[in-house]
Amino acid sequence: MSAISLRLPNSLHKHMKEVAKHDGVSVNQFISVAISEKVSALFAQDYLEQRAKHASRARFEKALSRIPHSEPDAFDKL
Repeated sequence: MSAISLRLPNSLHKHMKEVAKHDGVSVNQFISVAISEKVSALFAQDYLEQRAKHASRARFEKALSRIPHSEPDAFDKL
């Protein structure tokens, strides 16, 4: 484990403590989860951008052509 010193505006610290308490977790756990979510989102974005570079409209259209054309179920209609 690593320890960091972090400076936050008082208002943000107050809100963070309230949210952590509401969620039933410590402030440290709240911060760890928040950082994990952000890092995961950034890695996911990079992954999707890399996948998109290898995409092609022709392969997409080919995949769509394999899906049968049918009316949606009643609960799926807008």
